[in-house]
Amino acid sequence: MHAQVGDVLIVEAHAVGTPPRRGKIVEVRSADGSPPYVVRWEDGHEGLTFPGPDAHLAKPEDAGAAV
Repeated sequence: MHAQVGDVLIVEAHAVGTPPRRGKIVEVRSADGSPPYVVRWEDGHEGLTFPGPDAHLAKPEDAGAAV
């Protein structure tokens, strides 16, 4: 996974009927775009994140919702 500031991180839910978690990447800590990332989640919480296998990236225009 390689991200840029402004990309959207989408983490799929583990329970049926639960929406995926979405957040905007506000800082990439490595030169090559690999994790960890500082993410501002939709609820306003901001934190350092190491995405797991249930996560993927989208460009803001492709993410489907404002973050």
